[in-house]
Amino acid sequence: MTDGIRVGADVGGTFTDVALLTPGDELVTAKVPTTDDQSEGVLAGIRKACEKADLDPEDVDAFSHAMTVSTNALLEGDGAETALVTTEGFRDVLEIGRQDRPALYDLNAEKPDPLVPRRRRFEVAERATPEGVEREVELSEVRDLADRIRETDAESVAVSLLHAYADPRNERAVAEVLREELDAPVSASHEVLAAFREYERTATTVVDAYVTPKIDAYLGRLVERAESAGIPAPLVMQSNGGIADAETVREHAVTTCLSGPAAGVVGAAATAERAAAERATAETDGAAATAESATEAPGLVTFDMGGTSSDVSLVREGDVERTTETEIGGRPVGVPMVDVTTVGAGGGSIAWVDAGGALRVGPESAGADPGPACYGKGGERPTVTDANVVLGYLGDDTALGGELSLDVAAARDALAALADEADLSGPVEAARGVYRVANADMTRAVREVTVERGHDPRTFALAAFGGAGPMHAAALADRLDVTRVVVPRACGVLSAFGLLAADETRDAVRTYRTALDAADPEGVSGVLADLADEARADLRDPEAAEIVRRADLRYAGQSFELPVEVGESFDPEAVERRFHEAHETAYGYRMDEAVELVGLRVRATVARETPRVAYESAGEARIGEREADFGGEFREVPVYRREALPAGETFAGPAVCEQADSTVVVPPNWRAAVREDGTLVLTERGGEATDAEGRA
Repeated sequence: MTDGIRVGADVGGTFTDVALLTPGDELVTAKVPTTDDQSEGVLAGIRKACEKADLDPEDVDAFSHAMTVSTNALLEGDGAETALVTTEGFRDVLEIGRQDRPALYDLNAEKPDPLVPRRRRFEVAERATPEGVEREVELSEVRDLADRIRETDAESVAVSLLHAYADPRNERAVAEVLREELDAPVSASHEVLAAFREYERTATTVVDAYVTPKIDAYLGRLVERAESAGIPAPLVMQSNGGIADAETVREHAVTTCLSGPAAGVVGAAATAERAAAERATAETDGAAATAESATEAPGLVTFDMGGTSSDVSLVREGDVERTTETEIGGRPVGVPMVDVTTVGAGGGSIAWVDAGGALRVGPESAGADPGPACYGKGGERPTVTDANVVLGYLGDDTALGGELSLDVAAARDALAALADEADLSGPVEAARGVYRVANADMTRAVREVTVERGHDPRTFALAAFGGAGPMHAAALADRLDVTRVVVPRACGVLSAFGLLAADETRDAVRTYRTALDAADPEGVSGVLADLADEARADLRDPEAAEIVRRADLRYAGQSFELPVEVGESFDPEAVERRFHEAHETAYGYRMDEAVELVGLRVRATVARETPRVAYESAGEARIGEREADFGGEFREVPVYRREALPAGETFAGPAVCEQADSTVVVPPNWRAAVREDGTLVLTERGGEATDAEGRA
């Protein structure tokens, strides 16, 4: 799948980022404030990028988009008024859940309220087992039920009947009647998530129903505005890291719950992994060019720090890590998603002092309006960005987004007030504390996706992006003993760039439970073929799809599964060997227990041409000096303009490297090298007494 002029627009909590690739492979980026109706900001960003590229919006050939509509609806609780129809006796599945606690030892821990209150949860007399339907549903009862639902003013309906994943006939009949009788979208669990585990399947179906009206209305407005501007209808980023056409997404809204973070991980995988694996040519102090050996890394830890939060994920052996066990706002969502861990520590995260006198950062954010104190828009509470200003990583001559000048005095005043509250000596000490606390929070997130899952972070490179990520990346790397940091050229808008690189992807899943040694290879292969047809059906070019088949396996008695790739023809012995190896890799051991086949999955992908970006430096690279804090003292450090650094150039820290949408901080014990595509690679130099945070 190839395109001409491509544009990607990613909506974040603070800014909307746009990346545009011209016919000459020139990358043009733009940032605009995120608007209440996100579609307005998206079109404003596209117009701004087109103006910078001297193009008309009508020249755009392909438009890809990632948004936060679903995520915001779940986190802020402003989705649709939803009704749930389920099997008689199972009305309270949403409330009972797994009968576990959000925090095991916290007596005051509370679960979030169900998205559907009990008065809008309805039952029908029917019964199915994993072997099939035992009691058929009465359609007259469903029509009566439709009248009762109508009286509740429900805007959307979720249908999740017992064991509908195995035999959906009753559920299909209920959904068809409700779609005929009601002027509201109906989400059926066998269409949303055809997998066992009643609570997770019901919760995911309810989430789909809850966000569908919002997504449908939003994409409708966006398509209309795009068409008015002469721009093609958007291809929308799904949580699994693949794009789909807008009409498909409007029918499967739950697939967009992590749309934006997924785009960032895809962008990192497309641009940074090569730099993590290749040799970097360095030239230090006028010496001859030397080759810096890269870490023999299996992949990347992606680190996306924006204005509101930081997202961390993994890319291993070129493949983005995915999961089907995600929680958003405390609610399970079982569709395939890029495996992202999020912490409430972004550039706009507010620093505060808790009841015990400890300095804390986030999760509350100053947002874009009024924003951090240094924005000069009336914000008075100290943020991570204000700390970076006081420490000299951002200066009064820095223009965020190429436009917003910073108010250093306002940042110092905000940090001075925090210092008084925290009993610190002044704004500089408060800024150092905020910087370290934010880094500690983000380090824990990296350990969660690496150490806690059996991966050694020291064998990975750290790919840093987002408006604030490259300012903190080397400090995180020091904490984790990571020796290589990769900063893509489009780091400030990498999620938008990822949209230009994302493939068109669809997933299909079906529960298939049997002992592996008793599995019928022909039967399993037949189910995989059906799933492949299902996954291809929504693609624009089904014949061009590449099919990946996986089986979910576990040892007898386990309550969790591991996915193992399988071939077109199912070979139980080969699959069992792969499972033993995968289990030993993930958990450090293998067992003698029998292996069970639990589910089958298929991913269909139509590959998109990876963007080739031309890089040509222009102008004077060194644009000045600045006082910045390293090792607990302020030093005079050079400030570089990133766009002017030629390929092959190297420079040693301490230094600051600025671009319109982000800033890279190079500490004293690090060296930076510019690759041919403009990617900046930071490597440890060693021999320094302190790390990026001034610790001996």
